[in-house]
Amino acid sequence: MRNLYLSSILILSALLAACRSDVVYTETHAVDDHGWNINEPLHYSLDIDDTTAVYNLFVDLRICRNYAYSNSFLFLRTTFPDSRVAIDTLECPLAFADGQWRGKENGRYIDNRYFFKKHVIFPQSGTYTFEITHGMRDTAIAGIKDVGLVMKRAKPGE
Repeated sequence: MRNLYLSSILILSALLAACRSDVVYTETHAVDDHGWNINEPLHYSLDIDDTTAVYNLFVDLRICRNYAYSNSFLFLRTTFPDSRVAIDTLECPLAFADGQWRGKENGRYIDNRYFFKKHVIFPQSGTYTFEITHGMRDTAIAGIKDVGLVMKRAKPGE
């Protein structure tokens, strides 16, 4: 019986090692249920040691079914270790023209992932910080549940 238990643990460990994720960083922040205020950026911080590795960056959005818009605009402010700043705008289409939601429907929520940057090589080692704010016309928008930042190792040919 003990051998079966040890064998099972070894097989499970081998399977987990073989399915090694290419995700290097992931962090998700919940948004205030009363609305995400444009003056309340979400902060993400990651440390980069390898300045030769190639990454893909994504933004994850989880919205409620009562989200009032068919898209969302996000402003992403990246601060480099030497304090330089880069600002990007990301449009996130959330619904098709016929009103059907895009993404993976999960009960009360819809999950979407958007490419933020493809094939990124970070030029400096150190801590990079990202601030994400919404770029909609209203000061506060309701219906966005979570906003995440994900970094994956880029695969050759991707």
